[in-house]
Amino acid sequence: MPDSTPQIVDSHCHLDFPDFAGELHEVIDRAARAGVSRMVTICTRLKNADSVRAIADMHAPVFWAAGTHPMSAAEEPLATVEELEALAKHPKFVGIGETGLDYHYTAESKDIQQESLRIHIEAARSTGLPLIIHARDADEDMARILAEEYRAGAYSCVMHCFSSGAGLAQAALDLGFYLSMSGIAAFPRSTELREIFAAAPLDRILVETDSPYLAPPPHRGKRNEPAYTVHTARVGAETFGVSEAEFAASTTANFDRLFWKAADWAKAA
Repeated sequence: MPDSTPQIVDSHCHLDFPDFAGELHEVIDRAARAGVSRMVTICTRLKNADSVRAIADMHAPVFWAAGTHPMSAAEEPLATVEELEALAKHPKFVGIGETGLDYHYTAESKDIQQESLRIHIEAARSTGLPLIIHARDADEDMARILAEEYRAGAYSCVMHCFSSGAGLAQAALDLGFYLSMSGIAAFPRSTELREIFAAAPLDRILVETDSPYLAPPPHRGKRNEPAYTVHTARVGAETFGVSEAEFAASTTANFDRLFWKAADWAKAA
């Protein structure tokens, strides 16, 4: 890999999903060749924690996080703060979630989603690890709960795969939180979303794939993978009016600041 290749981080992917079965080594190798130096693979159901942990244990560039996805909140046992704290003792466990609210597909379970979200926030507080938020069609409740809980005790947070409205973006930024750009921000029709990002400080921006979903152009409609972070990062650089190298350096520094445990691991390696 040329030394001039900007090094970036895929802050959110799902490497345990069956889409990657049998070729995980190749997927991670392609990411490295593209300049994706690290990635965080997300466990969305706590019963799968062992298999997600194993991926991080086997692959040096991979870190992990775990929580109950809001769309699964009604199907899974409620997580406990103690369960999440126990997972957080693993040296490569770097975040709490993803958790959040999704009223697009699962509005009927919004009460249990909100209860689950508050449990995850408490675990983020107690561990000092960042909360990883999924938000869809729930802007008002999400902004309210994040602010209520922050007043009860500070915590850090990233709005993963951010594609909500400007109001929720500002509410998150006002609390000191981060916004993460996914392939959605690179879609040609996402002009309004790019404007929301452009209005945010560059030092609060992360980049991700959410793979295997949401592949950015030129791979839209195909399986996404961490190597494709570079395509979203290219659009991110254009959005903020900076060079690709500057955008890569800024988002990597932001990742290290928020996901401090991954940064500490890298320093010790």
